[in-house]
Amino acid sequence: MPRNEPTQVTDGWDEGRSPRRRKAVRYGVPVAVAGVAAATIGLVPAFAGSGSPDLPKISAQDLIAKVAKSDVQQLSGTVQVTTDLGLPSLPGAGGAAGGFGGGQAPGGKSGEGASAAPQNKLMELASGAHTLRVAADGPEKQRVSIVDKAAEYSLVHNGNEVWAYDSGSNTAVHSTAPDAGRHGKQHRAPEGLPKDLKGATPQDLAKQALKAAGDTTSVTVDGTATVAGRDAYQLLIKPKQAASTVGSIRVAVDASNGVPLKFTLTPKSGGAAAIDVGYTNVDFAKPAASTFSFTPPKGAKVVDGDKAGAKAQREHGKNLRSHQGAKDFKKDMGGLNVIGKGWTSIATIKGTGPGLPSGKEQSAGGDAGKFLDSIGEKVHSSFGSGRVFSTRLVNALVTDKGTVYVGAVDKQALIDAANAAK
Repeated sequence: MPRNEPTQVTDGWDEGRSPRRRKAVRYGVPVAVAGVAAATIGLVPAFAGSGSPDLPKISAQDLIAKVAKSDVQQLSGTVQVTTDLGLPSLPGAGGAAGGFGGGQAPGGKSGEGASAAPQNKLMELASGAHTLRVAADGPEKQRVSIVDKAAEYSLVHNGNEVWAYDSGSNTAVHSTAPDAGRHGKQHRAPEGLPKDLKGATPQDLAKQALKAAGDTTSVTVDGTATVAGRDAYQLLIKPKQAASTVGSIRVAVDASNGVPLKFTLTPKSGGAAAIDVGYTNVDFAKPAASTFSFTPPKGAKVVDGDKAGAKAQREHGKNLRSHQGAKDFKKDMGGLNVIGKGWTSIATIKGTGPGLPSGKEQSAGGDAGKFLDSIGEKVHSSFGSGRVFSTRLVNALVTDKGTVYVGAVDKQALIDAANAAK
């Protein structure tokens, strides 16, 4: 088994520059794919005892249990995130998201704290290569930085305080952690910096992939490896359902404490990994207290995130994350349902009217029709007609009646689902 050699990465936290965010993956894309792709696990008896390094034999079932029981509260390290989903480049995609409370950038105005708003960094992790520095000391102290060549972005949670800082614009957003000031309450990590740094780390992705068990998946222990200088077992996860676009998921699990050190998802179509997230160095000792201290650099623009968030909510007139808002959204979309199971689950949104332009509409629209033809494949079947939009993992069918079928499945599976629902 080939070794995964550790990569040397400069360590340390530099306040003068800035860190970025890593909710990637929960970002949307990697975690969503992992959740769909590895919805059910069927254990295959297998053992790892050969390869390099030489480790005691362990069954897949016992290795999964080891991952589930791992509860590391303190760590620091560097994570390399590489994502290649085959998504089109969308100019300005990262600028439309909101501040800590969701909805809009702090202050409700374009540019006021927007560059330092955590949600504005999510889409950046959906493509390309990124370096993250992470640290945690229990549920009340976490820090994540996204390091670029020219700038850094940092998100720091320390007790009742949360700071987000973008060195590129020299802008900091200061907010109060949930439950701050309530007697006897812990200060929970805010949205965008989940408890224990879960989100874009190998731990979160692996646990998403292993959280359910069933008969749609083969799981084996496939040798050993060295990751970030630590001995690890390699857990290999493969779908048994032919229509899945996922080829395999490989998780390197720390042989000592069960922490997933590396997560690699390869599409069935082959080529480079679609999602590759792994530690290049990691230390499970208690980080220095100074790691979680933050003072805005001289001359930095400081935005009150709490006031800005409240102002944005007033301007919008409602809380988009409320239960009623979710009900209204579902009603407007005609209802969201999931059909199928395991790796071939398909989310459907029933259309209530005309979908994408077709026929005479295309002829009249001209440019709109040509644009759709350039990014989507026209399909016809007993359900009618529509277009399939594809990435390396996730495909979507939008019918001319406006109904949407989307999943980590091949084109034919979407067409079959539409035919069955007509």
